[in-house]
Amino acid sequence: MNNPSQDNNAPRHSDLPLPDYDHLPVATLPTRITGLTESDVQQLTSYEKAHGNRLPVLQVLEHRLQALQNGAEPSGSQTPPTPEVSGGQGPQQPASVPGPPVNPPSQGVPTNPAQPR
Repeated sequence: MNNPSQDNNAPRHSDLPLPDYDHLPVATLPTRITGLTESDVQQLTSYEKAHGNRLPVLQVLEHRLQALQNGAEPSGSQTPPTPEVSGGQGPQQPASVPGPPVNPPSQGVPTNPAQPR
């Protein structure tokens, strides 16, 4: 049985102008779509309505679509980098830098009962 909310004319995930669109954090979406054309944003809107239908995402897409229809120009990179979804790896950790040596207090270690305070 088909899902009634699915649109057979909706673009496929592989045809979307943003790589890994489904995995992008909603908060980064406004900056991710600034380089897209009006037809690209319409494509994302159609896909979102047919699949996730998330209100906050649709609001961002529709706001950008209105701006483009009112004369705004795409700016920035058409395909900005997506470090949030780069191969499932976590953020790069800096090399471990040793700190100063830890010396117990002269009166002993309070957590060690063998060394009275």
